[in-house]
Amino acid sequence: MFNRSRRNLARWFTLSMGSILILFAGVIYYQRVVDRLEESDRLLYRKARFMAANIDYKWQQGKASIDLSNVPVLGSFSPPSDSNIVYARWYSGDGKLRQFYGPQPSDDIQVRSAFETIQSDSEWLRQLTLPVDHNERTIGYLQVAIPLTETQDAVRAMLLVTTIAIPLTLGAISLTGWILGGLAMQPIRNAYIQLQRFTSDASHEFRAPLATMLSNAQVGLLSPIDQGEPKHLRLEKVVETAKLMNQLVTDLLFLARHAGQLDANTIQTINLNDLLKETIATTTIQSVAQSLTLHLELPEDPIMIQGNPDLLKQAIINLLTNACNHTLAEGSIWLRLIPHYHRILIQIEDTGIGIPATDLPHIFDRFYRVDQERTRTKGGTGLGLAIAQQIVEAHGGRLTVVSQVNQGSLFQIELSLC
Repeated sequence: MFNRSRRNLARWFTLSMGSILILFAGVIYYQRVVDRLEESDRLLYRKARFMAANIDYKWQQGKASIDLSNVPVLGSFSPPSDSNIVYARWYSGDGKLRQFYGPQPSDDIQVRSAFETIQSDSEWLRQLTLPVDHNERTIGYLQVAIPLTETQDAVRAMLLVTTIAIPLTLGAISLTGWILGGLAMQPIRNAYIQLQRFTSDASHEFRAPLATMLSNAQVGLLSPIDQGEPKHLRLEKVVETAKLMNQLVTDLLFLARHAGQLDANTIQTINLNDLLKETIATTTIQSVAQSLTLHLELPEDPIMIQGNPDLLKQAIINLLTNACNHTLAEGSIWLRLIPHYHRILIQIEDTGIGIPATDLPHIFDRFYRVDQERTRTKGGTGLGLAIAQQIVEAHGGRLTVVSQVNQGSLFQIELSLC
């Protein structure tokens, strides 16, 4: 599915960028042709103007006299070798041919004022018909043509380069689209994989307690009526399992509802000194730490931050509960509050069994559990650390851990001061 989506992204990217490239190349090619043609027109116009400037016009015996003897190409002088003029023609004011150089033209002028591109034999020519005026009166028409060979060569060279460059560029665009498509699809792929893993883990977590509830309920129904005590024990197991499932559902709903964001209405100024005192004194922590020693280390001055006190308390309770569950009897747990420049640190350190290095990168993943044989107590939903991390990140903080097997672990929450 992802490869198909990646191919589609690359295909559409190539199509869109290729269309833009071809359109751009077409515009550049057209502009290049226009520029070269205008350059030829300017050259042709200068030649025609120079020739017209050498026409001698005068009145003799009440009649107009036009002398073309001094006109280059048309006159008595042979054209220079570098003039590249294919032909030159002079037409009278009434459009009749009077003198010409080059191929035999028609006797009457066809166009009286214009640039034209015409084909003569095997080559293309650019022709200019220039009206020649004297005292606001047109005395004749000068028609000059030059070849477009240089313009055609330049245009062909550009067309060749474009023909080669466009496929290469399209290939580069296609490769880039494939790479960018992969980068764009990677977060979606990761999210999809996480969703699959989450669904699989959640299904597994629900399957075990449901099976327990079902088996105990079935055994209870099959027990004789006078055997009340076994049925009572079965019902207690069903209740305990239902509580576990309820806690699992509660944790899943929490993760879904608090997806990395805080409700602005719940943010307030928090005295962390008081918050940590309340947290360590809660019934939940005291019950799981019955055989452990809890230490609370606070600075003398109160530390104030902005946040949601209930969520922060839950994150710390989750970390303390995790520390207690992985610390053997007679062990110690430290809860510290440390000001550190413009940041504050909340540390939960234990003397527990520690976390193997291979498990450290995954302990904040949902439903991830370190080897159950290494824990002091079994149970839990496997979501406590994931919830704690989400709460800390929602407060703009960072939750980290360092641990050594059989020596203990140190979880650290880093938050900004007010």
